[in-house]
Amino acid sequence: MALDYEQQFYSDKIQYIVGTDEAGRGCLLGPVFAGAVILPKDFKCDLINDSKQLSEKQREEAYKIIVENAIAYGIGSCSVEEIDEMNILNASREAMKRAIANMNHKFDLILTDCMKMPGMGVDVIDLVHGDSRALCIAAASILAKVSRDHVCYELDAIYPYYNIRKNKGYGTKDHIQALEKYGPVKGLHRYSYKPVKEALMQKVSLF
Repeated sequence: MALDYEQQFYSDKIQYIVGTDEAGRGCLLGPVFAGAVILPKDFKCDLINDSKQLSEKQREEAYKIIVENAIAYGIGSCSVEEIDEMNILNASREAMKRAIANMNHKFDLILTDCMKMPGMGVDVIDLVHGDSRALCIAAASILAKVSRDHVCYELDAIYPYYNIRKNKGYGTKDHIQALEKYGPVKGLHRYSYKPVKEALMQKVSLF
């Protein structure tokens, strides 16, 4: 699938198109991150693709290319506490809004990966499978994923028994087993998520 969806929108009125996407929505711990990026109209890079289709090394390389060539880019996040308070859908949307605000650049159109964003002051197109159809969304997904991965490495150094460096906070077998053994950690785990709730109740029932 060609990553050129945004090309059809460039005109005298639309010069700056923002792509935005999130990373970490399905994780059991840590913040949710979002990236936002405005790429030059004629920018091309074969390496940039949906972040899930790239290796870690490829994402790191693509990240550097994006920040070096973007007209503007921004990173935003929402904390574990915010996720539990407003739910992950709203937290993901808020992280995207923060990423766009952090670009500190004007824009004429927003493309998202299937995320509605009312009240942005410009048209927003929520594109199904946007990260595999629009280059700017794919780039934003890489910014979000790499930024979140770096935080996961920091968390892994603090909480090594959850193997965060490897599972990135997703509900893998080793993560669930660690939850059952050690229980969730306040400020680290998302207590509104079912596996975390169940692990917490299991720990409580032991006392």
